Amino acid sequence: MKAEITTLDAKKAGTVDLPDDVFGLEPRADILQRMVRYQLAKRRSGTVEVKDRSQVNLTGAKAYRQKGTGRARHGSRRAGIFKGGGKAFGPKPRDHAIELPKKVRALALKHALSSKAKTDTLVVLDKCELKDGKTKELKSRFAKLGLGSVLIIDGAAVQGEFARAARNLPDVDVLPVAGINVYDILRHEKLVLTKAAVDALEARFK
Repeated sequence: MKAEITTLDAKKAGTVDLPDDVFGLEPRADILQRMVRYQLAKRRSGTVEVKDRSQVNLTGAKAYRQKGTGRARHGSRRAGIFKGGGKAFGPKPRDHAIELPKKVRALALKHALSSKAKTDTLVVLDKCELKDGKTKELKSRFAKLGLGSVLIIDGAAVQGEFARAARNLPDVDVLPVAGINVYDILRHEKLVLTKAAVDALEARFK
């Protein structure tokens, strides 16, 4: 499929062939959902922790004698039913990551790219470069292109001036092609790929 290449000044700069096996698939919501769930689970820290009865700093002596008080039998003040006692079955540090086959992850990225291409929310730029890292200048250029909530994917590296200008704009994220992911693609209204990013993605899925 063909896509027009534009510049940051909203001028035409030719066309590019987008491979149909990457940008021309029929998006499947179930595959995208599995990938988003995988990403969100993987990034959870899983560091929450509470103390159980073996960790609280309380006396280990028997609270009162076993018989003759008319009260329930208790052997330790560290039990969870007492104030200051340890938590029973509380959360412990763990890994929340779930398994997802590598082929499914690759397919999900193709479907995410295809969904943007199908809904005409994919923009191909010739390059993302600025002489000065001025946010005001980049904002005016984005206005010409009609870009608001946008994910910008550049080649192997992002120009420092461009990244500095974009980091103060709300709902704008800039990543190198190695950082492209399904969740960020779907949560932004538009996806911008540079010509270098298109070539890198084409080589990646060969």
